[in-house]
Amino acid sequence: MTRPKTVTFGELVLRLTPPGYERFGQSTTLNAHVGGAEANVAVSLAHFGMNSHFVSRVPQNPIGDAALRALRAEGVDVRSVQRGGERVGIYFTETGASQRPSLVVYDRAHSGFSELEPELIPWSEVLRGARWFHTTGIAPALGKGVAECTREALVAARTNGAKVSFDVNYRRKLWSDEEARRVLRPLLRHVHLLISNEGHLRHLLDIPPTPEEETTTQGRLEMLQKAAERAVSEHGIEQVAITIRESRMANTNAWSALLYDSATKTLHRGPRYVVPIVERIGGGDAFAAGLIFGLLDGRPPDAALRFAIAAGALKLTVVGDFNRVSVEEVERLVAGDEGHRMHR
Repeated sequence: MTRPKTVTFGELVLRLTPPGYERFGQSTTLNAHVGGAEANVAVSLAHFGMNSHFVSRVPQNPIGDAALRALRAEGVDVRSVQRGGERVGIYFTETGASQRPSLVVYDRAHSGFSELEPELIPWSEVLRGARWFHTTGIAPALGKGVAECTREALVAARTNGAKVSFDVNYRRKLWSDEEARRVLRPLLRHVHLLISNEGHLRHLLDIPPTPEEETTTQGRLEMLQKAAERAVSEHGIEQVAITIRESRMANTNAWSALLYDSATKTLHRGPRYVVPIVERIGGGDAFAAGLIFGLLDGRPPDAALRFAIAAGALKLTVVGDFNRVSVEEVERLVAGDEGHRMHR
């Protein structure tokens, strides 16, 4: 059986993190992880059995070689990655605990990917035979050239008949609310599936909260459904997925999501998991990959949503940026096996 081809586009980055819960100022060691939102989705899709392709630009040096080797080791096809530029983008993370939040510091300026120029990637060739294309709002935040490359990719994906998903992934440290809205909103007309968390969706659509929405569950759900309906009516989007993460403490989250389906005008509400966090990075990316897989697999929206939420919950238990779990492991959690017993 032919595996569906999926393509993701974004920056491949190196994450440097002090061991355990050490702070930047006290640690003499940094652990290195290869990742990036779109690369994380590509790895998850490969583990779910997709013919997963990743598109980016990394320098022609040993660090770029090592980063690509890490993706190949996870089963991702990187033949469409461009080689060029002087450096791989870096970001540093400090893992939070209890009431101390996690911290991110970016060092991504002048990376090979951020200097990507329009028309450099032959999108029609790259997307030939693709069933799904995915990218995020992080890519266009890195520069005008990358923003135009993102637009080119979205247009080419639609032209080639691929479904398109876009995760807002707003990063306040990369650009302002106003600039993000100005750049991202015109891209939405090319998107079938919009993925966001509650805060990012509010920022994108410029929706201020009301006191009732902030204090009642029903009010919150009604606001989110209205926001999804607005995205559909204004931008022609078919489905809107909204992740809901309740941060009880830095290392304990309650995790769930919603999916609005425009065809049936239905807001699907998924299960909620309380997860003691091993690794916070990559949970939303694992959710996106789970939803893409579920929809490509022909599952109805509510079933695809349940699979995606379970995939995201499991990622929070896996060290590193990549969600190294199988379809079978996600299905076990969906079926109610929450790992209380050892599998042997």
